[in-house]
Amino acid sequence: MRAYLACRAGFAGRGNPVARATEREVLASPPDPRRSLGSAFPRGMTEREFAAFRELVHRETGIALGPHKRALLEARLTKRLRALGLATFSAYHDHLRAHDATGEERRRFVNAITTNETAFFREPAHFEHLTTTWLPARHARAAAGERRLRAWSAACSTGEEPYSIAMTLLDGLDDPRRMDVRILASDIDTDVLERAAAGIYPTDSVGRVPERVLRRHFLRGVGARDGMVRVRQEVRDLVTFRRLNFLDEPWPIRTRFDLIFCRNVLMYFDRPMQARLVARLERMLEPHGLLVLGHAENLLGLASDMRRVTSTIYRHAEGSAA
Repeated sequence: MRAYLACRAGFAGRGNPVARATEREVLASPPDPRRSLGSAFPRGMTEREFAAFRELVHRETGIALGPHKRALLEARLTKRLRALGLATFSAYHDHLRAHDATGEERRRFVNAITTNETAFFREPAHFEHLTTTWLPARHARAAAGERRLRAWSAACSTGEEPYSIAMTLLDGLDDPRRMDVRILASDIDTDVLERAAAGIYPTDSVGRVPERVLRRHFLRGVGARDGMVRVRQEVRDLVTFRRLNFLDEPWPIRTRFDLIFCRNVLMYFDRPMQARLVARLERMLEPHGLLVLGHAENLLGLASDMRRVTSTIYRHAEGSAA
């Protein structure tokens, strides 16, 4: 890959999150000696333990784990048992219930059970619609004096989605400098939010990004940063990352959005939770706003006020095409 822009320090821009991350690793506490017990613990998750954790996961996150998810849940939680030196999943459940006064372990628990799968410009038809249909309509609104644009990536994972939205807006708006553009990016997993805010990714993660987009919006690492890229500062400046649990009441959001991406989220919830989430997302949309779902999702039976624009893009029934 040719250099988009390199500098002697590794990346252009403010700060050096890669260096800070390396420093945190060096200064991390030594391993807990209890880990030396090795494979003697923990034992496998029983059906009763699985039932207890399914209920806890649903109560804490709204995620509905099917009966076939036992092995997956066991694999994801085993590291937490080893870190705490616990021999059974029942002991870990008790620790979360009665011995986690600060809530720190519950945060780690939630981070462990969430799924984070994303990519730059994933499901490209959505971004093509923004470029060819939605943004041209926004140009007319901007010409009439409406220069405020708010977008929300409602399950942003490691940040590729909100940065893809930001790049699309920067490339598609007539004069982005004259627009008031802000993008909220939220997730329940604090580990992925930290990585997202840094905006640093392995080179292979941008393998399918067009060359012109790479040159305009990414920096290539050199030296110790070789094999990495970083999203440019002007893109990162548009995005604010924040932890948000869809079960929170109320959501700590005081604005309405022109664009909401909530892709590949509904599939993890049961129907009552899906209906509640969709209703809340509807209320967060401007009258002309778009709600974008994942390729395997739809609003059938969930949202009477939303009209399909394309197979996975919706708007209010009374809203304009934009």
